[in-house]
Amino acid sequence: MSDKIIGRNPVIEAIKADRDIDKIFIAKGSEGSISKIIALAREKGIVVSQVERAKINEIAQSTAHQGVVALALSHSYADVDDILKRAEEKGEAPFIIILDEVQDPQNLGSIIRTANGAGAHGIIIPKRRSAGLGSVAAKISVGAAEYTPVARVSSLAATIDELKKKNIWFYGTHQNAPSDYTEVDYSGGVGIVIGGEGKGMGRLITEKCDFLVSIPMKGEINSLNASVAAGVLMYEVVRQRGVKGKQ
Repeated sequence: MSDKIIGRNPVIEAIKADRDIDKIFIAKGSEGSISKIIALAREKGIVVSQVERAKINEIAQSTAHQGVVALALSHSYADVDDILKRAEEKGEAPFIIILDEVQDPQNLGSIIRTANGAGAHGIIIPKRRSAGLGSVAAKISVGAAEYTPVARVSSLAATIDELKKKNIWFYGTHQNAPSDYTEVDYSGGVGIVIGGEGKGMGRLITEKCDFLVSIPMKGEINSLNASVAAGVLMYEVVRQRGVKGKQ
């Protein structure tokens, strides 16, 4: 099944049929039945993004799109409670990855794959300004998206506050943080927070973190790719918890 639904009527019917739609892109200035699409999307809680027509052309790889393209999900999202239940069933302290506006689906797919290998119980992403579970992320995850749940929430900040009540501590990466990532204790409930490409974590999410840690950079470049940074921290959690994976 393609993850692209192109054209006004196909998108309207997909919404009515309750297809799992990640996001709808609408060309700025579009009129007519576009207003119906926006209304239906709002009713179903689907994110709508108004962009330049050139962006629609790029996504659809065509100009015959009537100003609208929807991206359907390759996999369904889990609930945050599903992630916590997964940890409980394994008899382990929760190990969760929080992605603050990671927008590259290849990075999301790589993080899902690493999270699975590291034994993380799930990943949480925001509904807006984030890559979703489309075909690119699923492909890059190399099957891990089938096993590692991804939850999508309206507010990362509110979700972090709720998880803190369950004795989960949050660790964010920041290049100017005073503590090296190996110098803190990850033995309890852990939430690893990774910022988006380019700008890192937003101010509010940074303030929500219990600890800020840095990853030493010895070369001329002062930051790592989001998926690489996530992998470094995840495997420090594995090391400290003494979990032996399959060889």
